[in-house]
Amino acid sequence: MDLIVAVLMALLTGFGLWLLYREGLLRSRTSWFLAAFLMLLSMGARYVVFPYETLDYQSFLARWCAFFRENGGFAALRWEVGNYNIPYLYLLALFSYLPIRDLFLIKYVSVIFDVLLAWGALRLVKRFSASPARRLAVFFTVLFLPTVYLNSSLWGQCDSIYAALLLLGIALALEDRPRTSMVMAALAFGFKLQAVFVLPIYAVLWIKGKFKARHFLIFPLTYVLLVMPAVLLGRPFFDTITLYFSQTGSIGSGLNYNSPSVFAFFWRIPEKDQALAAGFGIGAAFLFLANMLGVAWINRKKLSDQAVLSMALLFAIGIPFLLPHMHDRYFYAADILSLVMAFAFPIFSPVALLVQFASLLGYHAYLKMRYLLYMDRGSVALIVALILALSCFVQGVTAQAKKKRR
Repeated sequence: MDLIVAVLMALLTGFGLWLLYREGLLRSRTSWFLAAFLMLLSMGARYVVFPYETLDYQSFLARWCAFFRENGGFAALRWEVGNYNIPYLYLLALFSYLPIRDLFLIKYVSVIFDVLLAWGALRLVKRFSASPARRLAVFFTVLFLPTVYLNSSLWGQCDSIYAALLLLGIALALEDRPRTSMVMAALAFGFKLQAVFVLPIYAVLWIKGKFKARHFLIFPLTYVLLVMPAVLLGRPFFDTITLYFSQTGSIGSGLNYNSPSVFAFFWRIPEKDQALAAGFGIGAAFLFLANMLGVAWINRKKLSDQAVLSMALLFAIGIPFLLPHMHDRYFYAADILSLVMAFAFPIFSPVALLVQFASLLGYHAYLKMRYLLYMDRGSVALIVALILALSCFVQGVTAQAKKKRR
């Protein structure tokens, strides 16, 4: 089994190098050697922690995989299994047929999307810089980013899937490929509900003129097609397409779950007042979203690519920051978008350090079962990150206005 996994990791190394070659970034022996060394190092670092089991795996993922093995694989999709959406359950059902330990397969799929996530970051940075060195740097920085590494290969989580699809979707939209971009957005939402933190960027892209109204029909069509195999296997259609609504209770009723959200400041709120506090948080998140979209509309003729990237990061930080019931991994998209901003606009590079610091506090709390620092330290870091992202947006709008006046 170790040999099989090692071969799979070697294939993934080759895939990563092919993506870089396709982008025209491997034009010399030095670049080939450096890229191959870093790919092997990143995959090797992941391989050595593949056997590690977290409580999430033992209590949930392992049991779900066992359910598929014991109930006919794909045939078991007609029943309710776990609290993930249908597309991820397809993968768990597939694993039940393979002679490889499901823990390794779960992590391997996430690592595949680690590579695609790095490619998506590269594609976005390409919109702002023609430097091959900078694009190579962001690709490998994503692969070695602590939260990316820990999330997939140690924790066995799948946040890289929805984040990679979102980044590629935004890049495709900026490259004037609206149909493919909308498919990516639907796939991201199909795999993980947390995609909704960033999906409002599609309204901004519409305001910018990157989409026509008809393109938004692609989203529900793609989503329905994505879940139809489960429906054909016997799962009720309506229950399947509304699965997220029935799973909202699974995120928990607590105001905060090791998250650097605003509720890290208010952990002493009495239980009798928590429902009211949660309502205020939800209202604040919607108000934040409405204000950001209003700002985008007011500045619609000055929305540069920089402004779009900044707005995506504002959504990725601001929405989960204000919402109640947030968990430790819910700033994953912000981790990557802040890194893209740092490479695209180095003057704003502190934003990536701030977001990574905040996220890692939550990771440490779960993986070590103790706090390194109080979570409100991360909340303060995210407030500063929001200010920097807003400054980047203002700079982008101002620069675009000056360009149009010339």
